[in-house]
Amino acid sequence: MSRVRLFVDVDQPLAEGQTVSLSREQAHYLFGVMRLGTGEALTIFDGRDGGHAATVAEAGKRGGTLLCGPRTEPHRPPADLWLLFAPLKKARTDFAVEKAVELGVARIVPVLTDHTNAERVRTEKMRAHVIEAAEQCGATAVPDVAPPGR
Repeated sequence: MSRVRLFVDVDQPLAEGQTVSLSREQAHYLFGVMRLGTGEALTIFDGRDGGHAATVAEAGKRGGTLLCGPRTEPHRPPADLWLLFAPLKKARTDFAVEKAVELGVARIVPVLTDHTNAERVRTEKMRAHVIEAAEQCGATAVPDVAPPGR
């Protein structure tokens, strides 16, 4: 099993023989940061179907494609646990979100209070951090990130 894991957001369930197109950011991560090349193996998951073996079919600076192989691990849905928290300063919020993903929460809900010590809550950045944490810890599910509420 490959040490490189990648979350892919696809419309249909992953299946053996399916090709998966990569975004520019994913291509940069796989080919620039992790130094993978054509024919090399990795694991992909979509948050619904578990982990699948995959190989790099095409590698480029601005994109690429993967060939999905057989399922290597079953989908493990998270427990019905939610993290409701008042956002902290950026580094501390990132740490709290990362640990929540590792513990297996299903939903992350930032709650703005009178004493919240954060200027703004950027849910798109939080979602990216959640995906990165799921890739690193071996999760097969990606928690939902809710918009901030009061």
